[in-house]
Amino acid sequence: MISVVIMAGGKGERFWPKSRINSPKQFLSLTDDGKSMIQHTVERLKDIVEFENIYVVTNELYKGLVNEHIPEIPKENIIVEPVAKNTAPCIGLAAIHIAKKDPESKMIVLPADHLIKFNEIFTDTLRTALDVVENGDNLATIGITPNYPETGYGYINFKRGDSLPNIKNVYEVLKFEEKPNIEKAKEYLASGQYLWNSGMFIWKASTILKCFKEFLPEIYSGLQVIATSIGTNDYEKVLKEEFVKLPSESIDYGVMEKAENIYVIPGNFGWDDVGSWLSIERIKKSNQDGNVINGNVISIKTKNTVVQGGKKLIATIGLEDMIIVDTEDAILICNKDNTQEVKEVINNLKICNRTEYL
Repeated sequence: MISVVIMAGGKGERFWPKSRINSPKQFLSLTDDGKSMIQHTVERLKDIVEFENIYVVTNELYKGLVNEHIPEIPKENIIVEPVAKNTAPCIGLAAIHIAKKDPESKMIVLPADHLIKFNEIFTDTLRTALDVVENGDNLATIGITPNYPETGYGYINFKRGDSLPNIKNVYEVLKFEEKPNIEKAKEYLASGQYLWNSGMFIWKASTILKCFKEFLPEIYSGLQVIATSIGTNDYEKVLKEEFVKLPSESIDYGVMEKAENIYVIPGNFGWDDVGSWLSIERIKKSNQDGNVINGNVISIKTKNTVVQGGKKLIATIGLEDMIIVDTEDAILICNKDNTQEVKEVINNLKICNRTEYL
């Protein structure tokens, strides 16, 4: 059996003011077809897995949104985290649900808010990863071939040369690296020995639970208590009692940086994690002045600027390398160099208790 876990509990704060607590990035449409990011994520899986074997892990606030955006997923496959505890507890919770049905199910873990241009290549890459984990306790991840020295991603250092018999373009992982500074990122790019860490993982449910038992025993113990209640009337009660006790831990630090038998498949399928408003330039076409414009906009002597508006007229004069995002109740105006600092706006709003803008 093949199962897919889609992680959809994030708030997408760097996409403020479009992304809000009640409608975060994964439920927004950033492409011209009008489909949300989570809808695209499910759609590109249609040749890999049945809808009945797709699980979405989210929080209580987004349960209704998940059902609204992807009604083809069974309601019982929407797994609700009582509280956010980072990626390791999230993945572990999904793993015990899948293992209840089939411990040897191959399990694909994907974020809900990535964009991919070439779905067929992506599907072929996933199939290769599924072959990697078919036998034994191998762990697989997909690394993105870097084309510039990005400092906002983690990196995967890999060993050149095919690592598994009969499976091409699969490499042994040597080390996971944290987000580098620009000098280190340039070194990684020049070496040809590093890939971007995409946050996509493939393994068997039984394999990842063995890893939890070995490397994250406290989380594993709590998950086992929750597992005994799945399918019973006590599940909600036990889940709330036990999940809140789990340590907050990322799957990268908790498992991937410690485990062996990890393999990476390079991904060349037009991936973008849509991490900030700068991503819009990579997603949408620019005009002759390098501007990416949406909405009711007049631009004069404006170059290399992103303007995302609506019905309200936005006029720009003499701007360059700027981001402008207009919503009904808030406007973001910032230099492209400062897009990562949108989170500071969020923090200020929280400090000032201006929750109506979050």
